[in-house]
Amino acid sequence: MQAKTAAVRELVSAEEWQARVDLAAAYRLAAVYNWDELIFTHISARVPGPEHHFLINPYGMMFDEITASSLVKIGLDGEKVMDSPYSVNPAGFTIHSAIHAAREDAICVMHLHTRHGVAISAKKHGLLPISQQSLFALASLAYHDYEGLALNEDEKPRLVDDLGNKKNLILRNHGLLTIGANAAEAFLGMYNLERSCEIQLMAEAGGAELVQIAKPILDGITAQVNVVTKGMGADLVWPGLLRKLDKRDPSFRD
Repeated sequence: MQAKTAAVRELVSAEEWQARVDLAAAYRLAAVYNWDELIFTHISARVPGPEHHFLINPYGMMFDEITASSLVKIGLDGEKVMDSPYSVNPAGFTIHSAIHAAREDAICVMHLHTRHGVAISAKKHGLLPISQQSLFALASLAYHDYEGLALNEDEKPRLVDDLGNKKNLILRNHGLLTIGANAAEAFLGMYNLERSCEIQLMAEAGGAELVQIAKPILDGITAQVNVVTKGMGADLVWPGLLRKLDKRDPSFRD
């Protein structure tokens, strides 16, 4: 592993290597929080530089096995642009490639099939403003209707139109998606969105009438989020999350 890690690290820029470490960390953290679904779903990150190249998980690896050096570099077509012993799932990159191509700010795209997220995606009313946590997600949330397995190229423009300029997306009957300027932002966005879905399901399970947060508060939440969390707080939270991983298993850095 050390020789392979050294070989990959010597072939890429310091900026790309950092992006690899952060993306590998995002995969490991998804596993820690039980958001993974075996080898399926993806988190992708654009490689720093003028090329539209991206890093994605090697197809067949569990999320808790992924390392910085095992991530595969691909183009917008999902094909490898750098030698790698690992294969990728081009079909799984359909959603990611559409968003990366349309949104320059979508440096990292995190798409998961969490249990709570899929459950909320199947509810007609979607995510409700019933918790403080939900306000963070609702401040920038869109929906996209289910069109079957994400294999069709002609779905891409509709997906992009539905996302618009939002950072969080609930894919109906499918799952959750967040974007960020880096892996830290995409991860924290997913944490808030997934936690909001979990809280709502617990509240609805009780059967009592739910109290929704008043619209004037909801309308003003975007400005409040920026003040309280300094832009979602990713820069504050991420170092602690990396320390958590280092204590558990630092091999994501390999």
